[in-house]
Amino acid sequence: MQNRIMITGAGSGLGREIALRWAREGWRLALADVNEAGLRDTLEGVRKVGGDGFVQRCDVRDYSQLTALAQACSEQFGGIDVIVNNAGVASGGFFAELSLEDWDWQIAVNLMGVVKGCKAFLPLLERSKGRIINIASMAALMQGPGMSNYNVAKAGVLALSESLLVELRQLEVAVHVVCPSFFQTNLLDSFRGPNPAMKAQVGKLLQGSPINAVEIADYIHQQVSAGEFLILPHEAGRQAWQLKRQAPERLYDEMADMAAKMRTKAHSR
Repeated sequence: MQNRIMITGAGSGLGREIALRWAREGWRLALADVNEAGLRDTLEGVRKVGGDGFVQRCDVRDYSQLTALAQACSEQFGGIDVIVNNAGVASGGFFAELSLEDWDWQIAVNLMGVVKGCKAFLPLLERSKGRIINIASMAALMQGPGMSNYNVAKAGVLALSESLLVELRQLEVAVHVVCPSFFQTNLLDSFRGPNPAMKAQVGKLLQGSPINAVEIADYIHQQVSAGEFLILPHEAGRQAWQLKRQAPERLYDEMADMAAKMRTKAHSR
Protein backbone atom coordinates (compact mmCIF):
# COMPACT_ATOMS: atom_id res chain seq x y z
CA MET A 1 0.00 0.00 0.00
CA GLN A 2 3.01 2.27 0.65
CA ASN A 3 1.24 4.85 2.78
CA ARG A 4 1.58 3.52 6.33
CA ILE A 5 4.40 4.78 8.58
CA MET A 6 5.35 4.27 12.25
CA ILE A 7 7.50 6.83 14.07
CA THR A 8 8.94 6.54 17.58
CA GLY A 9 9.74 9.70 19.50
CA ALA A 10 6.93 11.38 17.58
CA GLY A 11 5.73 13.55 20.45
CA SER A 12 8.14 16.41 19.73
CA GLY A 13 11.21 17.57 17.85
CA LEU A 14 12.42 15.75 14.77
CA GLY A 15 9.93 12.91 15.23
CA ARG A 16 7.03 15.34 15.05
CA GLU A 17 8.44 17.09 11.97
CA ILE A 18 8.98 13.77 10.19
CA ALA A 19 5.35 12.92 10.96
CA LEU A 20 4.13 16.21 9.53
CA ARG A 21 6.29 15.85 6.41
CA TRP A 22 4.89 12.42 5.57
CA ALA A 23 1.37 13.49 6.58
CA ARG A 24 1.44 16.16 3.87
CA GLU A 25 1.59 13.29 1.37
CA GLY A 26 -1.60 11.83 2.85
CA TRP A 27 0.04 9.00 4.78
CA ARG A 28 -1.47 7.16 7.73
CA LEU A 29 0.74 7.40 10.79
CA ALA A 30 1.28 5.34 13.92
CA LEU A 31 2.80 7.79 16.39
CA ALA A 32 4.66 6.50 19.45
CA ASP A 33 6.36 8.23 22.39
CA VAL A 34 6.45 8.24 26.17
CA ASN A 35 5.09 11.80 26.00
CA GLU A 36 1.36 11.26 25.55
CA ALA A 37 0.42 14.95 25.55
CA GLY A 38 3.01 15.59 22.86
CA LEU A 39 1.63 12.69 20.83
CA ARG A 40 -1.86 14.17 20.89
CA ASP A 41 -0.48 17.51 19.68
CA THR A 42 1.41 15.78 16.87
CA LEU A 43 -1.70 13.87 15.76
CA GLU A 44 -3.69 17.10 15.71
CA GLY A 45 -1.03 18.65 13.48
CA VAL A 46 -0.95 15.57 11.25
CA ARG A 47 -4.69 15.80 10.65
CA LYS A 48 -4.47 19.51 9.84
CA VAL A 49 -2.00 18.89 7.00
CA GLY A 50 -3.83 15.96 5.42
CA GLY A 51 -2.72 12.83 7.24
CA ASP A 52 -4.39 10.62 9.83
CA GLY A 53 -3.55 7.81 12.18
CA PHE A 54 -3.37 6.87 15.84
CA VAL A 55 -1.13 7.39 18.87
CA GLN A 56 0.19 4.84 21.32
CA ARG A 57 2.40 5.32 24.34
CA CYS A 58 5.59 3.31 23.87
CA ASP A 59 8.85 3.13 25.82
CA VAL A 60 11.36 1.72 23.33
CA ARG A 61 13.31 0.04 26.13
CA ASP A 62 10.39 -2.38 26.53
CA TYR A 63 10.22 -4.88 23.66
CA SER A 64 6.69 -5.94 24.61
CA GLN A 65 5.47 -2.37 24.07
CA LEU A 66 7.05 -2.33 20.61
CA THR A 67 5.48 -5.66 19.65
CA ALA A 68 2.13 -4.32 20.91
CA LEU A 69 2.64 -1.28 18.68
CA ALA A 70 3.37 -3.54 15.70
CA GLN A 71 0.20 -5.48 16.48
CA ALA A 72 -1.78 -2.23 16.60
CA CYS A 73 -0.40 -1.27 13.17
CA SER A 74 -1.45 -4.66 11.84
CA GLU A 75 -4.95 -4.29 13.26
CA GLN A 76 -5.56 -0.64 12.33
CA PHE A 77 -3.61 -0.36 9.06
CA GLY A 78 -3.34 -3.96 7.90
CA GLY A 79 0.45 -3.71 8.15
CA ILE A 80 3.20 -1.09 7.86
CA ASP A 81 5.33 0.24 5.00
CA VAL A 82 7.93 2.42 6.75
CA ILE A 83 9.26 2.55 10.30
CA VAL A 84 11.28 5.44 11.71
CA ASN A 85 13.30 4.57 14.80
CA ASN A 86 13.73 8.11 16.06
CA ALA A 87 13.27 8.00 19.86
CA GLY A 88 16.44 9.05 21.63
CA VAL A 89 17.96 10.78 24.63
CA ALA A 90 20.95 13.07 25.16
CA SER A 91 23.88 12.67 27.49
CA GLY A 92 27.36 14.03 28.00
CA GLY A 93 30.40 13.90 30.24
CA PHE A 94 33.97 12.77 30.00
CA PHE A 95 34.48 9.02 30.16
CA ALA A 96 36.08 9.11 33.62
CA GLU A 97 33.03 10.92 34.99
CA LEU A 98 30.30 8.79 33.41
CA SER A 99 28.83 6.07 35.61
CA LEU A 100 27.98 2.60 34.35
CA GLU A 101 24.35 3.54 34.93
CA ASP A 102 24.82 6.43 32.48
CA TRP A 103 26.11 3.90 29.96
CA ASP A 104 23.28 1.43 30.55
CA TRP A 105 20.61 4.12 30.13
CA GLN A 106 22.14 5.52 26.95
CA ILE A 107 22.62 2.10 25.32
CA ALA A 108 19.14 0.93 26.40
CA VAL A 109 17.36 3.84 24.72
CA ASN A 110 19.52 4.99 21.82
CA LEU A 111 20.85 1.64 20.63
CA MET A 112 18.72 -1.19 21.94
CA GLY A 113 15.55 0.84 21.36
CA VAL A 114 16.42 0.83 17.65
CA VAL A 115 17.37 -2.86 17.70
CA LYS A 116 14.05 -3.72 19.32
CA GLY A 117 12.09 -1.50 16.94
CA CYS A 118 13.61 -3.22 13.93
CA LYS A 119 13.04 -6.66 15.48
CA ALA A 120 9.40 -6.01 16.37
CA PHE A 121 8.45 -4.64 12.94
CA LEU A 122 10.57 -6.77 10.61
CA PRO A 123 7.84 -9.40 9.98
CA LEU A 124 5.45 -6.66 8.82
CA LEU A 125 8.13 -5.00 6.69
CA GLU A 126 9.00 -8.28 5.01
CA ARG A 127 5.38 -8.65 3.96
CA SER A 128 5.06 -5.10 2.63
CA LYS A 129 8.57 -4.90 1.10
CA GLY A 130 8.90 -1.80 3.24
CA ARG A 131 11.72 0.31 4.57
CA ILE A 132 13.54 1.12 7.81
CA ILE A 133 14.73 4.64 8.64
CA ASN A 134 17.06 4.71 11.67
CA ILE A 135 17.93 8.08 13.19
CA ALA A 136 21.55 8.03 14.35
CA SER A 137 23.76 11.15 14.59
CA MET A 138 26.97 12.62 13.27
CA ALA A 139 28.30 11.31 16.59
CA ALA A 140 28.19 7.89 14.93
CA LEU A 141 30.82 9.08 12.45
CA MET A 142 32.81 11.77 14.26
CA GLN A 143 32.98 10.74 17.96
CA GLY A 144 33.39 14.16 19.55
CA PRO A 145 34.80 14.51 23.07
CA GLY A 146 32.71 14.51 26.22
CA MET A 147 30.00 12.16 24.92
CA SER A 148 31.51 8.69 24.67
CA ASN A 149 28.38 6.79 25.68
CA TYR A 150 26.28 8.75 23.16
CA ASN A 151 28.95 8.21 20.47
CA VAL A 152 29.01 4.46 21.06
CA ALA A 153 25.22 4.13 21.04
CA LYS A 154 24.86 6.08 17.80
CA ALA A 155 27.78 4.26 16.16
CA GLY A 156 25.93 1.08 17.05
CA VAL A 157 22.84 2.35 15.23
CA LEU A 158 24.99 2.99 12.15
CA ALA A 159 26.56 -0.49 12.34
CA LEU A 160 23.13 -2.07 12.80
CA SER A 161 21.83 -0.17 9.78
CA GLU A 162 24.77 -1.28 7.63
CA SER A 163 24.19 -4.87 8.74
CA LEU A 164 20.49 -4.69 7.89
CA LEU A 165 21.20 -3.01 4.56
CA VAL A 166 23.07 -6.07 3.30
CA GLU A 167 21.02 -8.72 5.09
CA LEU A 168 17.60 -7.43 4.01
CA ARG A 169 18.34 -6.49 0.39
CA GLN A 170 17.36 -9.94 -0.86
CA LEU A 171 14.11 -9.64 1.11
CA GLU A 172 13.43 -6.28 -0.60
CA VAL A 173 13.37 -4.34 2.67
CA ALA A 174 15.18 -1.01 2.20
CA VAL A 175 17.29 0.58 4.94
CA HIS A 176 18.37 4.19 5.56
CA VAL A 177 20.35 5.76 8.40
CA VAL A 178 20.25 9.48 9.18
CA CYS A 179 23.18 11.25 10.85
CA PRO A 180 22.24 14.85 11.67
CA SER A 181 24.62 17.19 13.45
CA PHE A 182 23.40 19.38 16.30
CA PHE A 183 20.14 21.14 15.48
CA GLN A 184 17.48 23.18 17.28
CA THR A 185 15.38 20.67 19.22
CA ASN A 186 14.20 19.79 22.71
CA LEU A 187 16.82 17.04 23.09
CA LEU A 188 18.19 18.71 26.23
CA ASP A 189 14.94 17.87 28.02
CA SER A 190 16.24 14.30 28.31
CA PHE A 191 19.88 15.23 29.00
CA ARG A 192 21.69 13.16 31.62
CA GLY A 193 25.30 13.62 32.65
CA PRO A 194 27.62 14.18 35.62
CA ASN A 195 28.64 17.73 34.68
CA PRO A 196 26.08 20.59 34.41
CA ALA A 197 28.59 22.64 32.39
CA MET A 198 28.46 20.00 29.65
CA LYS A 199 24.70 20.48 29.30
CA ALA A 200 25.20 24.22 28.85
CA GLN A 201 27.82 23.64 26.14
CA VAL A 202 25.53 21.24 24.27
CA GLY A 203 22.73 23.79 24.55
CA LYS A 204 24.84 26.41 22.79
CA LEU A 205 25.62 23.98 19.97
CA LEU A 206 21.92 23.19 19.52
CA GLN A 207 20.95 26.84 19.40
CA GLY A 208 23.74 27.70 16.98
CA SER A 209 22.65 25.23 14.30
CA PRO A 210 22.07 26.71 10.83
CA ILE A 211 19.09 24.39 10.15
CA ASN A 212 16.10 23.24 12.14
CA ALA A 213 14.05 20.07 12.50
CA VAL A 214 11.60 21.08 9.75
CA GLU A 215 14.43 21.39 7.23
CA ILE A 216 16.01 18.13 8.39
CA ALA A 217 12.70 16.25 8.03
CA ASP A 218 12.32 17.62 4.50
CA TYR A 219 15.88 16.58 3.62
CA ILE A 220 15.26 13.08 4.98
CA HIS A 221 12.12 12.81 2.84
CA GLN A 222 14.07 13.83 -0.27
CA GLN A 223 16.97 11.46 0.35
CA VAL A 224 14.75 8.49 1.23
CA SER A 225 12.82 9.10 -2.00
CA ALA A 226 16.15 9.12 -3.86
CA GLY A 227 17.14 5.79 -2.27
CA GLU A 228 20.15 7.12 -0.32
CA PHE A 229 21.39 4.89 2.50
CA LEU A 230 23.59 7.30 4.52
CA ILE A 231 21.73 10.60 4.95
CA LEU A 232 23.75 13.58 6.22
CA PRO A 233 21.44 16.62 6.49
CA HIS A 234 24.08 19.19 7.50
CA GLU A 235 26.52 20.58 4.92
CA ALA A 236 29.14 21.00 7.65
CA GLY A 237 28.59 17.38 8.63
CA ARG A 238 29.13 16.22 5.05
CA GLN A 239 32.37 18.21 4.93
CA ALA A 240 33.57 16.82 8.27
CA TRP A 241 32.85 13.25 7.15
CA GLN A 242 34.83 13.84 3.97
CA LEU A 243 37.72 15.21 6.06
CA LYS A 244 37.71 12.17 8.34
CA ARG A 245 37.89 9.81 5.39
CA GLN A 246 40.72 11.76 3.77
CA ALA A 247 42.77 12.88 6.79
CA PRO A 248 41.59 11.16 9.99
CA GLU A 249 44.63 12.18 12.06
CA ARG A 250 43.90 15.84 11.39
CA LEU A 251 40.39 15.39 12.69
CA TYR A 252 41.61 13.55 15.80
CA ASP A 253 43.96 16.47 16.54
CA GLU A 254 41.07 18.91 16.26
CA MET A 255 38.92 16.76 18.56
CA ALA A 256 41.74 16.50 21.11
CA ASP A 257 42.09 20.30 21.12
CA MET A 258 38.34 20.58 21.60
CA ALA A 259 38.48 18.15 24.53
CA ALA A 260 41.21 20.23 26.20
CA LYS A 261 39.16 23.41 25.84
CA MET A 262 36.03 21.71 27.17
CA ARG A 263 37.90 20.37 30.20
CA THR A 264 39.41 23.77 30.93
CA LYS A 265 36.02 25.48 30.67
CA ALA A 266 34.35 22.87 32.88
CA HIS A 267 37.01 23.19 35.58
CA SER A 268 36.90 26.98 35.54
CA ARG A 269 33.28 27.06 36.68
